Amino acid sequence: MRAVVQRVSEAFVEVEGEVVGRIGLGLLVLLGVGQKDTQEDAHYLARKIVHLRIFPDAMGKMNLSLLDVGGEVLLVSQFTLYADTRKGHRPSFVQAAPPEVGRRLYEAAIEAFLAQGVHVETGVYGAHMRVHLVNDGPVTLLLDSEDRLKPR
Repeated sequence: MRAVVQRVSEAFVEVEGEVVGRIGLGLLVLLGVGQKDTQEDAHYLARKIVHLRIFPDAMGKMNLSLLDVGGEVLLVSQFTLYADTRKGHRPSFVQAAPPEVGRRLYEAAIEAFLAQGVHVETGVYGAHMRVHLVNDGPVTLLLDSEDRLKPR
C-alpha cells in the first residue's frame, strides 16, 4: 500500500463540483492499494501516518504528531500510485488492486484512522475528483507498507 502524505493547513476534495470532504490542520493522504496488499497494510500505514512527527513544536522543530496537534485526515483513493512507467510513455496500472479489493482496503484504512481517534474526511472511491490543498511547509512524504518488511 502506498501513500503520499502532505501536511496541510487546509484541504478539500470535490466531486462533480460538490465538496465531499474538507479538513483544516492535518494531513492529506493519497492512498493507493496494490495487488498484494492486505488489511495489515492498511493498519500499518494508518498507525505510521498518525504517529509521524511532522508538525512543528513551539521551537519550530518537526516534533509533533497528528494526534499531538489534534489534526484531521483527508483520505483520497489514488490507484495511480501504482503506475509502472518503466516502458514506453503510457503508464501501466496492473500492479494496482482490482477496484473491489481496493475499495475494501481503502475502507479498512478509514476504519484504522478512526480507531486511533482521528477525524477522517474522504473523497469518493473511484470518482473523478478535484483535490485542493494548502501544503504547509511544504511537507510531503512517500510511504510504502512494503518498506516495513525490508531490513534497514
